[in-house]
Amino acid sequence: MKEKSPQNVIIADADYIDRVAFNLIVNFERMIGRPIPPADLAQWLVCIALDGGVRPAEGSPAGGGSEAAETTQVVLVHNKDTERLQNFRPACFATELDAQAFTDTLGEFIISTPAVEDLVHHDDLFLDIVGTVSAEPEVQRVMVIPNAEEGTLYDDLRETLRHVSDDKRVTVFTMQPLAGGNFRQEQLGYSLMAALGIRGDEIKP
Repeated sequence: MKEKSPQNVIIADADYIDRVAFNLIVNFERMIGRPIPPADLAQWLVCIALDGGVRPAEGSPAGGGSEAAETTQVVLVHNKDTERLQNFRPACFATELDAQAFTDTLGEFIISTPAVEDLVHHDDLFLDIVGTVSAEPEVQRVMVIPNAEEGTLYDDLRETLRHVSDDKRVTVFTMQPLAGGNFRQEQLGYSLMAALGIRGDEIKP
C-alpha cells in the first residue's frame, strides 16, 4: 500500500467543488469583466492544507522534499459517470489525477480519486472515508469538503466527527457558516478564488 502514512488528509466531494468553481467563474466574470481560467487544482489543495493547519517543516528546503516534510493524502470522491473536472486543471481522474503526486513547500501531496459505484450511496462512501481516516492514529489533520448544501450529509458528518480525538485537527469547509461540531470551520470560497486567480483588489467596490 503506501510507503508511509500521511499526517494530513484532504477529503473532497469532487463533483461539488467543480460545481462551486463553475458558479464562481460565472459570477466573477460578470463582476470583474474578464475571462477566468479553470482553477489550478494544486494551488487549491495547498490553500486548503494551509487553512487546515499544515505548515512547512522547520528547516526543510523551499522545495519541501526533505525527510522532515509531511505527506498529505488527497481523496477526490466523484460519481462513477464523472470522468473529469470541468473547472479545474489538471482534470481527468483516470489519467491526470489518480495515483499522481506533486511536491510543495508543505511536503508531498498524493492524489486518489475513488468513484462512487452503483451499490454504494455517495454520502455513505464519503462518511465511511471520513470516519476511517479520522480513526487512523498517524493522521494529525483532516480537511473535509462536503456538499453541505443538499441532503443530510452535513448533519451526518457532524455525528461522524463527534467522537474524533481532540488530538486531531479536523476542519470542515463550507460556502456559508453552518451549525458547529467537533471540528473547525473554514470558508471554502477563499481557497477557490485564489486557485482561480481572482485578486482581492479586483472585487473591492
